[in-house]
Amino acid sequence: MITRIGLLFLLAGVAMSCAVRPKDDYRSQSQPGSPDYSRLAAWASHPDLDDPADRIPDPELPDRQMTSGVDVFFIHPTTYTGDRGQNLWNAPVDDEKLNRKTDKSTILYQASLFNGAGRIFAPRYRQAHLNAYFTQDRQSANNAFDLAYSDVKSAFEYYLAHFNNGRPFIIASHSQGTTHGIRLVRELIDGKPLQQQLVAAYLVGMPVEKNAFEQIPPCGKPDQTGCFVSWRTYKKGYTPPEYIPMDDQLAVVNPLTWDTTAVEAPKALNRGAVVGKFSRVIPGVTDAQIHEGILWASKPKFPGSFLITRKNYHIGDYNLYYLNVRENAADRVAAFMKNNATAGGK
Repeated sequence: MITRIGLLFLLAGVAMSCAVRPKDDYRSQSQPGSPDYSRLAAWASHPDLDDPADRIPDPELPDRQMTSGVDVFFIHPTTYTGDRGQNLWNAPVDDEKLNRKTDKSTILYQASLFNGAGRIFAPRYRQAHLNAYFTQDRQSANNAFDLAYSDVKSAFEYYLAHFNNGRPFIIASHSQGTTHGIRLVRELIDGKPLQQQLVAAYLVGMPVEKNAFEQIPPCGKPDQTGCFVSWRTYKKGYTPPEYIPMDDQLAVVNPLTWDTTAVEAPKALNRGAVVGKFSRVIPGVTDAQIHEGILWASKPKFPGSFLITRKNYHIGDYNLYYLNVRENAADRVAAFMKNNATAGGK
């Protein structure tokens, strides 16, 4: 399990330095073998696995995976971040240590919030090294992202062919997962027959343009379906030094009100964050306000939060609003089912 101090360290924005970087360029490396999605070992979360996405931080929260008619395809963020030995451009999917790290962090703390909406499918994939976002070698980085995306796409296509059976689905992602999620929605869902099955896409932790898709709009209401939400969280009053305000171009949805207005949503609307140990939901941890293409949040307040010194809350994009996102996913599922039942009865 992640320790309280460990998660606070991550929440502070020290999201793993690239202590070890890829050796040489992409073309000079032998890439890890591709995953076989017919094997359960290729999935971090799957209905036939007992995995961390099945956990709930409060025993009163419902797990609807086996009763819902909806699926969730979750694309996890970067966990191949430059630890000892991580010198490839793409991570091996059979690295047991890395997989444990993935499962005990993003699958537990992020993917689990969707088990109140539907069955969770989260593929392991040859994720690009964290340094791919920062390196000057853009060709190697692009190749690494392309390889990672090829796995995500293959996993989704395998899911469609073998598990979907026409069920509605949610696409959910964070950080690198959203880098691939945007492309997946654009190539396979937007304007395609699959769009009719899309409940919503939660594309969190990366900038997403308002017009990223031809037919899938940003969500403007909490029960809207067939749309997408996105946000990136920073401390209120702070913008990154290199940031250029793009509020007229980027889609940002407030995870407390689920609209796109710039009105501050007070922390009283925050139903509960999950930080530290995965055994407690803490309400009122922080507020939320859309500001020039990003989401501002006051410094979170909970036991031990004095340790947070950084102003980038990227690692907590989901965690800080855990229960709000969880309930919203369930609300959108209910709205989708109601709308489609009504349409089917006409």
